[in-house]
Amino acid sequence: MRKTMLMVGITVAIFTAMLAAMRGTPAAADTRTFELRTYTVAPGKFDALHTRFREHATKLFKKHGMTVVGFWVPQDKPDTLVYILAHPSRQAADAAWQAFRADPDWIAAKAASEKDGSLTTKIESVFMTPTDYSPIK
Repeated sequence: MRKTMLMVGITVAIFTAMLAAMRGTPAAADTRTFELRTYTVAPGKFDALHTRFREHATKLFKKHGMTVVGFWVPQDKPDTLVYILAHPSRQAADAAWQAFRADPDWIAAKAASEKDGSLTTKIESVFMTPTDYSPIK
C-alpha cells in the first residue's frame, strides 16, 4: 500500500510540474535561464552583422527553441551589439546552441556573411538566473 501511495504521489508531482511548465507558472520559471551575449563588431562590419541577425539568426533562434528578449547597441560603445535570449533551462540552452551551430541554414548564412572576414572580434556569453524579485522570470 505504501508503494502504491508513493507512486501516486510521485505521479501527481510530475503531472503538476508538467502542467506548471506548460502554463508558465512559477514552477516553470524556476529553471528558466537568460543568456546575455555581447559582440564586439569588427570595423566596418556592423551592417553585415545586423543583416545576418535580421535575415537569418533570429529565425534560427526560434527554430531551435531560443526566445529573443531584445537587441541593443550601447550608446557609449557603438562597436558593440548586446542581446538577451531566454531558454527553458541551461541544459536546453546548451542543446539549442549545439543544434543551431550544426544547422545547415546557419552554416550557409555564416559562411556567406563572412566571405570578406569575421563580423566580430570578440563574443561573450553570460548565463543568468532571475532573482525571486525580478519582474521577468
